[in-house]
Amino acid sequence: MIKIRFIALLIMSGSLPALKAQVTSAIDSNYIFSGYTEKLAEFRKMPVLPNAIVFVGNSLTDAGRWNDILPELPVLNRGISGDISYGVLARLDEITRHQPEKVFLMIGVNDLKRGIPTTHIIENYTRIVRKVKQQSPITRVYLHSVLPVNPAKLIASFKAVKNDDIQLLNDGLKRISQTQNGVYFVDLHTILADRLGNLRAEITPDGIHLEVAAYVELVDYLKKIEVL
Repeated sequence: MIKIRFIALLIMSGSLPALKAQVTSAIDSNYIFSGYTEKLAEFRKMPVLPNAIVFVGNSLTDAGRWNDILPELPVLNRGISGDISYGVLARLDEITRHQPEKVFLMIGVNDLKRGIPTTHIIENYTRIVRKVKQQSPITRVYLHSVLPVNPAKLIASFKAVKNDDIQLLNDGLKRISQTQNGVYFVDLHTILADRLGNLRAEITPDGIHLEVAAYVELVDYLKKIEVL
């Protein structure tokens, strides 16, 4: 009865539409799940690696066989499948404790999957960059362009991710690199997108993730532009 009276009062006061707007505009920024906490606990047990080159991100990073492709470099894989920009921001201390030489960051597609606005993701990138530079001033930060999807092959769980939003996000990353010292934008679309701007069909099994060979191609490109 009390609940009914409360709703009636909201209707009479005209507050219900505003309440509805607040509810529908809520952002799912929760980054805590078992895979995240377990992986982070493993990372924290690892010794500090001097002059580390750290790849940071979600499943696209986690799946990379970076140590196999770059056996000559002190590489750390800090990808967590399912992670979002809020999760990366929360675990930066584990990354900066290494005082890494370079950090390669790609995050955001899971944010878009949840409907998190690109403006919020870009703001998180800004906070990530600021925090890395504060905690590890020697570190050069490379912002990988968030990869496009291939709509024709895209699995159902990522159907909400659109390349137009990815382009907006990447435009924001470019702006960050233009205003921050020691921060660089790396446009991976140059090698991994087709002429329509979609993820190349032959290098993705599901429209969003990469085949192993694509990581070799990616690393070769990083070497070609002399960031590795």
